[in-house]
Amino acid sequence: DKGKERYKVGESFVMKDAPKLSIAHDPTSNGTCATFVITNEDHTLGNSLRYMLMKDPNVEFCGYSVPHPSEKKINLRIQTKGVPAVEVLTTALKNLRELSNAIRETFDESMAKHA
Repeated sequence: DKGKERYKVGESFVMKDAPKLSIAHDPTSNGTCATFVITNEDHTLGNSLRYMLMKDPNVEFCGYSVPHPSEKKINLRIQTKGVPAVEVLTTALKNLRELSNAIRETFDESMAKHA
């Protein structure tokens, strides 16, 4: 299984010397269910990612929670219909980046037009 071979439970992805994303829990042997912990983020990214993930027909369930208001992290739970959870998360992140870039370009064009 491609996703299971590359990413393991408890593995962290380090950005600027601090773990940004880790796989906290993977109860299945095939990687279709996983809980990801994303640090230094809040509802802004959590709800945006949840929206992008739920648009994917491979996603059966997606939800996120902020464990406590004083903690700067979100727990993102993904269950898929056979595709590794890591793959759908990667796709959702890429799609969210593309959407954000398109919004930024439209905003910049509008600002330049009305400046």
